[in-house]
This record gives sequence, C-alpha cells and structure tokens, in this order.
Amino acid sequence: MSRVIVLDGEGKRLADCTRERAETLLASGRAKVVSADPFTIQLDAVVPLPQPKAEEDPLRGKRLLLHICCGPCATFTVRYFRERGAEVTGYWYNPNIHPYSEYLKRRETLARYAEEIGLSVFWEARYDAVEFFRRVAGHEAFGERCALCYHLRLEGAARFAAEGGFDLFSTTLLISPYQNLRAIRALGEELGSLYGTPFYFENLRRGFAEHHRLAEEHGLYRQRYCGCLYSEWESLDPNAPTRRRPRDG
Repeated sequence: MSRVIVLDGEGKRLADCTRERAETLLASGRAKVVSADPFTIQLDAVVPLPQPKAEEDPLRGKRLLLHICCGPCATFTVRYFRERGAEVTGYWYNPNIHPYSEYLKRRETLARYAEEIGLSVFWEARYDAVEFFRRVAGHEAFGERCALCYHLRLEGAARFAAEGGFDLFSTTLLISPYQNLRAIRALGEELGSLYGTPFYFENLRRGFAEHHRLAEEHGLYRQRYCGCLYSEWESLDPNAPTRRRPRDG
C-alpha cells in the first residue's frame, strides 16, 4: 500500500500515513494537498514534536566530598561543582604542607573563604607530617614523591567519604596545571573502588585563570609553592637535585 507524506502546519514532516487516512483528512478539511508526486498533504494544525530528554548531569543531587588543598583552588572548583547541582562538602587533610606555620596559614585562609560561601568543611585534626616524610623517604624526586603524596591525601578522602555515606569524592588538585592528572585519576579510581565510593574525575584546568581572579577578588592568601619542603626548595633553587619533572598524563 502506498504511503502519503504528511507535513504539519509549519512544514515539519510527520509520520507518513495511508492514502485512505489522507483522504479522510482532506475530506474533513483538516489538510490540503501540496504535492501530487510524491503525494503529500499538509495539516492545518502545528504538531509539536517530542523533544529528546536532556541528559541528566551525573553530579546533580549527589553528595560530593571534595578534598581541598588550599583556599584559592577551592574558589572555581566549589562554584563549578555547585553549579552542576552537587551538594559539596569540603575535606581538609594536607600533611604535605610545610612548615607548620604555612599549614596553619593555608588552613585559616580556607576556613575564612568557606565561611564566606557557606561551605561546610570537615577538618582532620591530625597533622601527619611525620607520616608524609616516612612515605617519601628515598623517593624525594618530583613525581615520585608526588604520587605518594596524592595517595596519602586521597586515601584520607576516600575513607572519610565512605564512612560519611557520600555518593562521590574528588579533589581540587584537578584544577592545577602543576599536578599529574593521570596519576591522580588512577589513584582516585583505585581508592574509590577499594573504599566503595566512586572518585569523580574531570580536568578542571580550564578554570585555572578564573581561580586566580576569584582568589584575588576574595583577598585570599596565595602560596608560591605546592606544599612540601622539597617543592619550596625547588621553587627557589633551579639546581635542586629533586627537581626532575616527569611528563604529565
């Protein structure tokens, strides 16, 4: 049986119909012939087509535990995850920051910023600098120590996320062009699987310039080195023996 092309009042093509159905529509005055070959009719009415369902954002409505390395890195990252619909809680655990006076300065900066934006933060009371140095002993070169540092901090976040019933955990380290995102992703996913709370990975480096602007806008203290004594040494001495930098993923 031949099929008839059907257009709605705006010319959008609808599902074809039988010739018998087309003749019924024409006889009732609800359509007109616009072409004999191929046989095409056009309805008087405009028929809205079903719209494809918008894909649900995987972060919307999720409780996200965000490991925060410092106040400036929290600026863009927290705002971005909130705009995506996540319920963000901060997590502070950074035994890699030395000396202790620097650790306190960064902690206080984050605390002030968190209060400004209404961000709840869980503060680990322990300062595990001794554990950090034990782990990196013999692996002080840039890259080697960094992977051990990522593991120490992300494991703390993964454990806390699991204990707190969070849906996901992530880290503000993902905004930094100075961090190895491939290593962070691999460790995050490994620890997420181990502790039962998925790690959310996304390259957020596109927000790095904006995070500087926001930090300046809020008057946040901005450090000049990553955190540990080795990174401070390397920032001041181009000949520091630990300075070797592996390729990032």
